[in-house]
Amino acid sequence: MPTAAPGRGCAPARARLWPLYAAGFTTAFGAHGVAANLGRFTAGHHDPLLVLGGLLALYDGAEVLLKPVFGALADRIGGRPVLLGGLAAFAASSLLFAVAAHTSLLWAARLGQGAAASAFSPAASALVARLRPAAAHGRAFGSYGFFKSAGHTAGPLLGGLLVAGGGLPLLFGAMTALAASVAVWAALAVPAVPPLPRARQTVADLAKRLAQGGFLRPTAALALATAALSAAVGFLPVAGAAARMGPVATGAAVSVLAVCAALLQPWAGTALDRGRITTGAGTGTGLALTAAGLALAAFPGPAGVLVAAVLVGAGTGLVTPLGFAALAASTPPGRLGATMGSAELGRELGDAGGPLVVAGVAAATTLAAGFAALAAVTAAGALAVRRSHARP
Repeated sequence: MPTAAPGRGCAPARARLWPLYAAGFTTAFGAHGVAANLGRFTAGHHDPLLVLGGLLALYDGAEVLLKPVFGALADRIGGRPVLLGGLAAFAASSLLFAVAAHTSLLWAARLGQGAAASAFSPAASALVARLRPAAAHGRAFGSYGFFKSAGHTAGPLLGGLLVAGGGLPLLFGAMTALAASVAVWAALAVPAVPPLPRARQTVADLAKRLAQGGFLRPTAALALATAALSAAVGFLPVAGAAARMGPVATGAAVSVLAVCAALLQPWAGTALDRGRITTGAGTGTGLALTAAGLALAAFPGPAGVLVAAVLVGAGTGLVTPLGFAALAASTPPGRLGATMGSAELGRELGDAGGPLVVAGVAAATTLAAGFAALAAVTAAGALAVRRSHARP
């Protein structure tokens, strides 16, 4: 896959990726840092849970609708303008509430943040692929995933500290500074990557391309891994409380999950680049580990919760960089933005669907049955991936 030629004054090859990694951290921090602290702001409102649910849905809803659109735009005009425009829009949306802390502006700011993240997130993924040769995609996507996981992990903690020190406006002010800084950094370090020639594509052509195994297999694996991660983060503390674990212990279990997911991604990507694993075998193994972790979460007791956290974290950390590397390898370079945007849509659906599966089954039976149901779906995905890659 072609890489961009360095322009005059551009940073060295690997240094160009660091602003893209920072962009991944920004979108993850923006999603979880605010989501974990909105409850304090909405507590004094009429129907606080309804207000909280609406504010949480705005960010993710905008991403679900707009990521494929902005991914296609990145293919048309180049990833760099979409990246910079999205980061600037994220900073402006955050500043809106930081300056005037009013509930109506919070709705507008949260919607603006979600729309802006929908722009710079798939653009950053596409640029990671364009700026590195195919032989280095595993490590590049592993590092990108590491920083996104770091944003997910640090968001609730750092966001809580900022809210405790100056309220929600201070958190939005910090996100304004973060997004603006990353935008300036990207403008200086990321080279202009011109759009590549593309054949004219109809809606039917797009649907046909997205229905091919080269897109469906890694996207489904990413969706299953994200579903398991989201469900584990939400429901492992509930399982821990039922096992008489205190809030510190359950919080530590979730932190272990996040750390395992973050640390394994660069290792998995490097192993792929060096030929130690393949995308098919690695993805199947990652989903199998994830399914085993969900199954263990169904067993009562602290040991089940802690081992489940390790396995789910390790499994999702293995699947994520391999899935994105497989997408990059099977996509024409001129369609990377649309592919990454559509794959991110699959992840968002998994992010919402995993907790819904566990909650729906648990409401009718028990939480253990909810975990077992999602484990069965994930295990079926692991078998499907292995069989599909085993075919000639």
